[in-house]
Amino acid sequence: MAGERGSSGPEPGPAATPPRIAVTPPGLAAPGTADAAFVAVLAVAELPPGAMVRVTNGDLDVLLANVPGGLLATDDRCPHMAAPLSLGRLDGCIVDCPLHNGRFDLCSGETIQMPTTGGLDADGTPHMPWSPPGAEPKPEPPGRKAEARRLTRVRRLRHYPVRVVNGFIEVAFPHA
Repeated sequence: MAGERGSSGPEPGPAATPPRIAVTPPGLAAPGTADAAFVAVLAVAELPPGAMVRVTNGDLDVLLANVPGGLLATDDRCPHMAAPLSLGRLDGCIVDCPLHNGRFDLCSGETIQMPTTGGLDADGTPHMPWSPPGAEPKPEPPGRKAEARRLTRVRRLRHYPVRVVNGFIEVAFPHA
């Protein structure tokens, strides 16, 4: 009879639930993405919970992460000195920068730990250089290098719109 299943095959499982999309913090949407076209960048199966991966579109490197709040896309550049965050470690929503020990909350875009070089936070508050526990204190370099460190602003991370279509993660990249 039409519509009946025979007993020869396995019962189909429930439809896979698409992953959640993380909320973009107010004011942190990347400029030029509001009406940008979405581009498929990765199969959902390739980004399990707790994972992150770098994807590139033109000259823009984006970090895709599957965090407790859902899937998100942000710059794959440390907001301090542009090191690839995808080389860091992800713990929940917090990613460690591999270059200067900065720690950033991917979900909120905020700096959790200023980089060892110090500098200005996103709101302009100065932070002194520091050494990680157990490391020898680094002497502050004299001259222009010290001034450059002091005036380097650690910005908040920008977010790119994300959606899932037919098992693929899509990101809206800004217009070129």
